[in-house]
Amino acid sequence: MPDCDDTLRELQTFLDGELSDDAVGTMQAHLDGCPDCLQAFDFHAELRSVIAAKCHDALPPGLLARLEQCLQADIDGDGRIG
Repeated sequence: MPDCDDTLRELQTFLDGELSDDAVGTMQAHLDGCPDCLQAFDFHAELRSVIAAKCHDALPPGLLARLEQCLQADIDGDGRIG
């Protein structure tokens, strides 16, 4: 993840634990040096935590797709979440 756009696109994969060890190191190094991407990471991690705490059963139909669509719109808009 050499830049912010790549990092933001890979946040979900990173949070899912689906990146290679090398990619995790690169992602972590970028997050350590980039307050904007770290803020986006914190937002995504907190959102996951809230959803997990509130949705004890399966997610309501379409909720995950709507959340992903909203988050992607933020990323596509200016490369930053928020």
